[in-house]
Amino acid sequence: MTLKKQTLGEFIIENQTSFKYSSGELSSLLNSIRLAAKVVNHEVNKAGLVDIIGAVGDTNIQGEDQQKLDVYANDKFIQTLTRRNIVCGIASEEEDSFVAINSIDENNQNKYVVLIDPLDGSSNIDVNVSVGTIFSIYRRVTPTGTPVQLKDFLQKGSEQVAAGYVVYGTSTMLVYTTGDGVNGFTLNPAIGTFYLSHANMTFPENGNIYSVNEGNYQDFPLGIKKYIKYCQEEEGERPYTSRYIGSLVSDFHRNMIKGGIYLYPKGSRNPNGKLRLLYECNPIAFLAEQANGKSSDGVTRTMDVEPTELHQRVPFICGSKNMVEKVEEFMRKFGE
Repeated sequence: MTLKKQTLGEFIIENQTSFKYSSGELSSLLNSIRLAAKVVNHEVNKAGLVDIIGAVGDTNIQGEDQQKLDVYANDKFIQTLTRRNIVCGIASEEEDSFVAINSIDENNQNKYVVLIDPLDGSSNIDVNVSVGTIFSIYRRVTPTGTPVQLKDFLQKGSEQVAAGYVVYGTSTMLVYTTGDGVNGFTLNPAIGTFYLSHANMTFPENGNIYSVNEGNYQDFPLGIKKYIKYCQEEEGERPYTSRYIGSLVSDFHRNMIKGGIYLYPKGSRNPNGKLRLLYECNPIAFLAEQANGKSSDGVTRTMDVEPTELHQRVPFICGSKNMVEKVEEFMRKFGE
């Protein structure tokens, strides 16, 4: 007899009491993200059939070309979260500033803000490579009943109450944490339901995969260059395998399952790093730590970085604990 798999909705309800703010609001918020993810997944999977691939012709606040699916995914997540009357504010990688949500309740008692990268790796859409959505959830720090402020979004990653991602690949998965481990749910497209498929996901402490854009090698700090050469040496379990998709969600997802490390260090062309602290690094770092992994900029723990601006960029190294610690060792020894 085949045991019935637990749905994402059932899992959220069953586990909401383990969350210290168990009022049901966070559960509703996660369910809203689940709904928006299904809508976006539908568009991603038919991208080659309709006029939704390619660039819009505009650039976002980062100065990057916006893809049509970037705009679509951004709109869908904001619409879904707004209509559910759960959050007081949303910040998106695709928006210049945060979006304040006017509550149906004039006193605006909503307690949560969401930061989101609606479509990570969207430049891969045209060539049918996996992309994803990354989200991060905080409790507001300003009083409820007042307009949301920038300080509600500029919180350290250590203050996150939940984070996760959706990977739109050969199968679509939603992976998230509320600070009590990491669990993954796979979408059954026939009935539109996410089922628990990867319970208690953890990084192997060691891995044999390194994920980095080696085309930028000459721009990297000396410590990173030395580490890459270390990965390529033939000794013991090395050389490691190089795997780089160019979609943070996809690279991280593979490395968490198989064991590996992702590196996007600073360089001469990106002196502050390239990935966004609030939309990409903090949520992925939270997941990594909850899955027995580690994340830093090579020196400082990612979730200890004090944000100073909404679209702040930082160097990012994340993955199996022992591999990240080896990078930090090289950075201490060789630095820049």
